[in-house]
Amino acid sequence: MKKIVKYLAYFVGLLVFGAAALLLYVRMALPNVPAEDLTIEYTEARIKRGEYLANSVTVCMDCHSERDWSKFSAPLTPGTLGKGGDRFDQSMGFPGVFFAKNVTPTGISRYTDGELFRVITSGVTKEGRAIFPIMPYPYYGKMDREDIYSIIAYLRTLKPITNDVPDSEPEFPMNFILNTIPGPANPQPKPDKKDQLAYGAYLTNASACIECHTNVDKGQIIPELAFSGGRPFEFPDGSVLRSSNITPHETGIGAMTEQEFIARFKMYADSAYVPPSIPPGEFNTIMPWTMYGRMDREDLAAIYAYLRTVKPIENKVEKFTPAASPLSVVNK
Repeated sequence: MKKIVKYLAYFVGLLVFGAAALLLYVRMALPNVPAEDLTIEYTEARIKRGEYLANSVTVCMDCHSERDWSKFSAPLTPGTLGKGGDRFDQSMGFPGVFFAKNVTPTGISRYTDGELFRVITSGVTKEGRAIFPIMPYPYYGKMDREDIYSIIAYLRTLKPITNDVPDSEPEFPMNFILNTIPGPANPQPKPDKKDQLAYGAYLTNASACIECHTNVDKGQIIPELAFSGGRPFEFPDGSVLRSSNITPHETGIGAMTEQEFIARFKMYADSAYVPPSIPPGEFNTIMPWTMYGRMDREDLAAIYAYLRTVKPIENKVEKFTPAASPLSVVNK
């Protein structure tokens, strides 16, 4: 009996030692994604392309600027472009407190081009820390290198803004899990616009549409529910927004023509459009319509064409649930 107890003690000790060693490895050795030795030429063409991507496709400026949540779709507050500071915490369902960093030259001047490429496409900072994938770097890592170079060139031209943003603080066990997520980028060439479906798939990935428009299980999107909406987004006041179904099913965008799809975006880019004020607790959206609305018509048409090819999934989404009421706004 004593021998059995002794062997069990050894076994438990080995398990504890192994677990501790594994956690130490994850904490100290990961993420293991070296930065490239990279120097980018900041040409006028790249800066222009980067401005378009960062403001209308990948919408980097959405999180890395200040948004006015008193208005519909929370448009950017003038004078805050790239300053960072947007906070995502437990009140919104996140496993910790995460901040969008300052991406003006004040915040990124110490980054080499290779380090910027790495943080955008692999989610690893200059110091080697993994960032939480609320910035959808797994999708950016599949973009054309030239497009990422263009975004970097554009960021270098932003007006410097002094704004010291705190470091993110993931909770346990996310502080360990986080280090296992980053991996090397896998850049893909941008398809020719003439191949509308392939080009639309590329833009849909760059915009990370699937990330918001697919429900999740334990923080991971459910592949078989791709683009069918229903993913919940909690507001600090307790109200819940759910993403729309954008599959070609009739409960999604099945009845929407290409012209109607494009018009849905473009109405927010109209010079006459003024975002209405939204009282606290009433329906609002995290969808940055005023940014996506500036996307080229040709690009929106390509995204529409691609979405028409995804699996139609029936899912009539309950769009919004106020904090203090069981009533909800049903997505039409």
